[in-house]
This record gives sequence, structure tokens and C-alpha cells, in this order.
Amino acid sequence: CGFEAFESPRQLACYCGIVPFSKRSGTSLKGKPHVSHIANKKLKSLLHMCALNAVKYDPQLKLYYQRKTEEGKHKMNVLNNVRNKLIHRIYAVITTGQEYDKDYHLRNINIAA
Repeated sequence: CGFEAFESPRQLACYCGIVPFSKRSGTSLKGKPHVSHIANKKLKSLLHMCALNAVKYDPQLKLYYQRKTEEGKHKMNVLNNVRNKLIHRIYAVITTGQEYDKDYHLRNINIAA
């Protein structure tokens, strides 16, 4: 499956099996949302390893992980969110053709202020 097949980072995240879906029947919800088991498992496992390293070495994601776990969120749920953030970063880098800039969000905050 080529990268061009994905129109958004959410589609790529679905392909990687990290987007939770809720089970619905009519108007009722059944249980908590679960991630799809029909996914590229190799890519999902690689993203898992990347997320583990990211919460250890990336200052932004490390703070995010610590903040969410201190709020009482389940560690695997937060780690899944980190995987999703990584997918969005990867998608942005590939589609824009620019190198990753760790201070990008800080510059945008300064511009908006």
C-alpha cells in the first residue's frame, strides 16, 4: 500500500490500527471504543516502539505522556495517543516535503499572539 493512498493522517492512522472505533447498533453504543484488529500489524508494532522511545526522549511527547498519566488516563491509551501524534507528524513531513521542526508549534503560538 503506497503512501499516496491516504488522503489524511487519520486514514493513515486507521490503516496502522491506532484509531479507536465505537460499536454502535442503531442509536445505542455498545461498550468502550476499541482499535481495529484489521490493520498493518508490522507498522503498528513499529509505531509502538517509536512511541515508547518518543515518551522517553522527545521532550514534548514526554511532557504530554506525564501530564495525561498524572490526570489518571490509562498508560496504553496515552501511548496510543502518542502513536497518533507521531502519525500526524510523519504525514505532515511527507506531504509538505519539509524537514521536521520541533519548534514549529512555538513559532505559531508567537505569531498568533
